[in-house]
Amino acid sequence: MSVTDTLERSETPTGVEHFDVLIVGAGISGVGAAYHLQQQSPNKSFVILEELESFGGTWLTHKYPGIRSDSDLYTFGYRFKPWVGPPIATADEILTYMGEVIDENDIGPHIRYKHKIEAAHWSSKEKQWTLEGKRLDTGEPIRFTANFLWMCQGYYHHATGYTPEWEGMEDFRGQIVHPQTWPEDLDYKNKNVLVIGSGATAATLVPAIAGDCAHVTMLQRSPTYFRAARNVNELADLLRVLEVDESWIHEITRRAILFEQAEFTRRSFEEPEVVRKELLDGVREYLGPDYDIDKHFTPRYRPWRQRLAFVPEGDLFEGIKAGKATVVTDEIDRFTDKGVLLKSGELLEADIIVTATGFNLSVLGDIAFDVDDKPVEWPNTVTYRGMMFTGVPNMVWVFGYFRASWTLRVDLLGDFVCRLLNHMDRMGVKSVRPELRPEDKDMEVLPWLDEENFNPGYMLRRMHLMPKRGTKPEWQHNQDYWAERNEIPEIDLEDSAFVYE
Repeated sequence: MSVTDTLERSETPTGVEHFDVLIVGAGISGVGAAYHLQQQSPNKSFVILEELESFGGTWLTHKYPGIRSDSDLYTFGYRFKPWVGPPIATADEILTYMGEVIDENDIGPHIRYKHKIEAAHWSSKEKQWTLEGKRLDTGEPIRFTANFLWMCQGYYHHATGYTPEWEGMEDFRGQIVHPQTWPEDLDYKNKNVLVIGSGATAATLVPAIAGDCAHVTMLQRSPTYFRAARNVNELADLLRVLEVDESWIHEITRRAILFEQAEFTRRSFEEPEVVRKELLDGVREYLGPDYDIDKHFTPRYRPWRQRLAFVPEGDLFEGIKAGKATVVTDEIDRFTDKGVLLKSGELLEADIIVTATGFNLSVLGDIAFDVDDKPVEWPNTVTYRGMMFTGVPNMVWVFGYFRASWTLRVDLLGDFVCRLLNHMDRMGVKSVRPELRPEDKDMEVLPWLDEENFNPGYMLRRMHLMPKRGTKPEWQHNQDYWAERNEIPEIDLEDSAFVYE
């Protein structure tokens, strides 16, 4: 099928473009969605609308020093495109990989950059979505219609990160920077830099700048679990020595990693104290017996209640051991003109303060949705497997995994959406929405996440804005890839949870 055929669309007299499927976002999810749509539903016309100036999403937005994946690329990469680099990759390496996917599959002509969607209206009469917004390069309004909406825009605001409001911030005479909006001309050479936070961003940034700073301090309110290892995959390297085809290497290595991750996740629930000791012993191997591991690297929660930060080659710990970086565990009392005053009374002086304090959660891109002119209130909906929502037709949101690579779910949901679209074509129906079945009516409705299972701060801060979950497996996003890889392909599309019209 030619590009012209694939891009076939109709235009109304008012210039509104219509597509069978409209994909929101050209990040890892949107590019994956386009690939699966081309392969599994090739008769569907589609377009990708992207707010940014290019593809990549997170990997384009974040430009702070050292930006890299915190998942291995054998599972973060797509299942259909072998990864041939180091397991933990830089943003540039990931963008190159995504660019190859786009070029090899002729996805580029389908992407419209600097297209910001502001509202989405569903008409039950027309059985289609109308999307309205503007072009960020020209300011002109845009309008599209589509039969199906595939939300791949991610889960956080790209324009601004989360920074708490601390007392006295206006008194600080230096520069305050969030990693998500890192200035390209920021000069930190021979400066004292204070990084607030202890997650994957801080663990990446601190070793990346430590060699150039006079000193870098990582200030954390509470510790995070870290897992250090060499940035190699010995199985993949051995298979390459044996001259095994790269597609085989990719699949075998993926399976081995996923098996290991499943076992680690199981153990984190069933024997958390053993896993905790293993993780802390790994840190102790780098920092030695005299370092205060209990204070600075022993979290208050069990392993995997928050995302585990991977440290390739132990670079964060090497920086601490070399005296280039320091970890301080305390709480902030206030900012001063010279730095940060801690509740212990210690003053941390700094020239630059970096607030690696997390994301601002974005629910469905903060787009104003309505169904038949009635605004959609997401907290009043219940999610079907973390991808569809009661009362909202012809729409899927790609929301990935916290304990496994995001892209694993991109591939699973790509299969599901295409199967659903093809099923609807065979039935001769135009819309589908999930609704609670009679046997679900008395089901308890709960917040999106179980805090005892997983409790990242960015989710807890805005949980009240998220859809709800139920107690039954099909009415929640369970974060368990190893269950979903079997469950999602086996979803019965004739189940009464799906209402077709």
